[in-house]
Amino acid sequence: MRLRLLVCFFFLLLTAPLAWAQRPGAQPARPAPKGQPTPKGSKVELLPGARELVGGSFNGQQIRKIIGNVSFKQDDALLFCDSAYQYVDRNAIEAFSNVRVVQNDTITITGDRGTYNGDTRTARMTGNVVMRDPRMTLTTQTLDYDLNRKTAFYSTGGHLTDPENTLDSQRGYYNTETQVFSFRTNVKLVTRDYTITNDTLQYNTQSKVAYFFGPTRIVGKQGNIYAEKGTYNTRTRVSDFQRNAKIETPNYLLGGDKLVYDETRQYGVATGNVSMTAKKDNVVIRGDVGRYWRGTGRAKVYGSPVMRNITDRDTMFLAADTLVNVESKSENDPGIVYAYRKVRIWRGDLQGRCDSLTYNRRDSVIYLNVNPVLWSKQNQLTADSMEIRLRRQKIDQMRLYANSFIIGQDTLLNFNQVKGRNMVAYFVDSKLRKVNVLGNAESLYYALENDTATTGLNKAVSANMVMRFANNKLQTISFLNEPDASFIPPHEFKPEDEKLKGFQWLIGQKPTRRQVLGKHFAPVAKAKPKKKPVKAKGKTTRPAPKKAAPKKTVPTKPAPKPAARPVAGAAKK
Repeated sequence: MRLRLLVCFFFLLLTAPLAWAQRPGAQPARPAPKGQPTPKGSKVELLPGARELVGGSFNGQQIRKIIGNVSFKQDDALLFCDSAYQYVDRNAIEAFSNVRVVQNDTITITGDRGTYNGDTRTARMTGNVVMRDPRMTLTTQTLDYDLNRKTAFYSTGGHLTDPENTLDSQRGYYNTETQVFSFRTNVKLVTRDYTITNDTLQYNTQSKVAYFFGPTRIVGKQGNIYAEKGTYNTRTRVSDFQRNAKIETPNYLLGGDKLVYDETRQYGVATGNVSMTAKKDNVVIRGDVGRYWRGTGRAKVYGSPVMRNITDRDTMFLAADTLVNVESKSENDPGIVYAYRKVRIWRGDLQGRCDSLTYNRRDSVIYLNVNPVLWSKQNQLTADSMEIRLRRQKIDQMRLYANSFIIGQDTLLNFNQVKGRNMVAYFVDSKLRKVNVLGNAESLYYALENDTATTGLNKAVSANMVMRFANNKLQTISFLNEPDASFIPPHEFKPEDEKLKGFQWLIGQKPTRRQVLGKHFAPVAKAKPKKKPVKAKGKTTRPAPKKAAPKKTVPTKPAPKPAARPVAGAAKK
């Protein structure tokens, strides 16, 4: 009799529609549209091997309890557990202990407890959940899985591992067909080179490419990267970032609107609003395109590039067609900047231009090559090549080599001129104090009376000369080695006497601040705030009659008594 009863129960289990049910709190199945019946899933087959089967009714529901070596099958899915409740009326199953779901022999999910809805083919696993496929392993505490869409979701924190990387996040969504993970909130991806953190990330477990959305920080042994959108290929180690992207090394910060960086080649390209900052000496280079070779410590910026160097209380700007910065391997050496083609310099007390330039920031020496021209106050300096030597971030010397020529305008706009083979100009507090003319020295200076009238013209020739200045004005000239000087009164002036050979007044080429700064350092115009109308408080009153506007006066020192009315003609003496 007992054997016959067991056979009957076994027959009922094989023929009854089986389903895995979700307990309260599980993700509900999507409701069917109004007017349409809820779709039914295929029957779930109980596989042989269960140790015990007990049937009964609980709260009006028909429940079958299956104990020991429980296994079910529905289409391409298998369920294994130690025990299970089968809800016949609701077409649901609740599984306990060592729960395991397998789909297509590729996806395996294990946990302490599970529920399954056979009609919607959705499952929820809880407690020490582990999901595996051939490319990754995911661990979490609660996982919802849709067998039709082959998608998994968790919101209680998850840890993903593959042979090369690990990833943690608070929430995650995984499509097992596309093999793409979507992560949200406190995302952390650890690769062999970097640790990547952000709040929104997608990761393809097949291609090993991570997609970033929102502020993202990549921290590595050799430097850090920041961006607000982009991709990183963990296999090829190539980054492609957009929106305020930056590469930060111990010495430099390179950024732009878009940044592509190859970690294997240690080569990066930044485009759009490129900015490179040298941390050692506060040098900033901006342009349209920047290239960076980390292995050689070389960065190249072009597309209207401008360099800014803050020196003391003054700032020097340097513009050219191309700027190249080379790092030094020495920790205390800031490196060298090269500029070429159409170089322009602007500083409050100095402006200049040349074809190419080298700025050795370690020695604080600027080398100007190919037809350089410098303007310091009212003085113009030209030569075949020049050097600007800085000391404590201030101009200390200027050295002019071959065909040296200095021109300065006086208060009457006369051109005072000095020329020679080489020259050395000395500065104190960035003001010209002395000029040594070395070889084939010639000078032409106008003599003035009270800076209002020209009294003559001094011309001199000597092997060497020494000129001393005060407030950028010539005070004395010392002629060395066989001088030959002459004085020409104004009525004897001839056109050929007023200019030395090689005279060129190039003031029209003097760069302006706006020309040098360009678009990259131009100040942003601020909109003027609109004045808000003043509302009268309380009762309205009749407006007071307008008074005549008083005449504008320039205030002087306040007098203790009212000033007396001036007498006509008193000012004329």
